[in-house]
Amino acid sequence: MTFVDVLRPAIARSRAGLLYDAMLVVAGSVFISLLARVAIPLPFSPVPITGQTFAVLLVGALLGSRRGGLVVLLYLLEGVAGLPFFAGGAGGPARLAGPTGGYLIGFVVAAFAVGLLAERGWDRRVWSTAAAMLVGNTIIYAFGLLWLERFVGAGKVLSLGLLPFIPGDLLKLGLAAVSLPAGWKLLGWLGRA
Repeated sequence: MTFVDVLRPAIARSRAGLLYDAMLVVAGSVFISLLARVAIPLPFSPVPITGQTFAVLLVGALLGSRRGGLVVLLYLLEGVAGLPFFAGGAGGPARLAGPTGGYLIGFVVAAFAVGLLAERGWDRRVWSTAAAMLVGNTIIYAFGLLWLERFVGAGKVLSLGLLPFIPGDLLKLGLAAVSLPAGWKLLGWLGRA
């Protein structure tokens, strides 16, 4: 059971449940797009530092595997359609074909994986939440680096697509590792978990 399942209103357990899930998916895609606007271009890399990874992993943990994956799919469709949803407010299909396309595709798999781990209770303790976020980050990097290599070559892929991002990702991982278990404790105090 995920965080949003616990918060699900009683009326949403009936036919309104589909509407509840649809609203969560749309809200999640907008949330990712907002954190994608937090973008710091690196003059030496075609990959900017963004808030996207944090948003993707958080959405996966909060909404679970299916809804989390759907959120990111919708986010990608919105961005490809031209909405200013990608890093720095960019949009259009060129982003998927460009150097950051692998990271974007990896977001779908990462949200699904982190959601699956959250459904198994990995988001309830600091260390297991950190492990789930590390799994998600690893998936994003795997997809992103494999794709980025086509643009920068094998000799530069780690220095341009991985190493500059590790400190920020560790910070985001730590933030998630503290906030998700704290949210579950709050729900426990309120008698909801």
